[in-house]
Amino acid sequence: MKKYFTDIFSGIWNLLKGMKITGKVLVSPAVTECYPEKRDELQPKERFRAELTMPHNENNEHKCTACGICAMNCPNQTITVKKSKITDENGKPKIVLDQYLYDIGSCIFCGLCTRVCPQGAIEFTNNFEHAVYTRSKLIKQLNKPGSKKVEVAKPAAPAAKPAQAGQNEVAAPKQENENKQ
Repeated sequence: MKKYFTDIFSGIWNLLKGMKITGKVLVSPAVTECYPEKRDELQPKERFRAELTMPHNENNEHKCTACGICAMNCPNQTITVKKSKITDENGKPKIVLDQYLYDIGSCIFCGLCTRVCPQGAIEFTNNFEHAVYTRSKLIKQLNKPGSKKVEVAKPAAPAAKPAQAGQNEVAAPKQENENKQ
């Protein structure tokens, strides 16, 4: 009989503790963001990853070399790099980027693609609004039509260094050591 009443009072006590927590939440101010109404006030965090982009400069040039490392490291093949081989004016084969396709619908926003890009050609932005009616609109081409890779001037080959005076002196002690043996 004692256990019966102990269990009833224990249950009532636990119910009151739960009601106390519920009461505190009921009177505290709401922390919910009013998303569509206050869209302009919304400030995502700096490290938030929402959409992959390929920045272009004012001359419609990008840094992508079409190496495909980002596509290889993407865990669910969200990125497709279409490239072609052309011959430049010097007669050397050169790889150029035709299309850089990004499927937002299958992206898990892990950031592996941006971390492994040797050129820093792609980056994430905070644009998180991707509501569309068809999945085909979630596939975006990141390189703009008619864009090309930024041409970086290669440094001239360094001239041959003149022999230093100390090089002959270094070789001489070696010969003396060989003679001693």
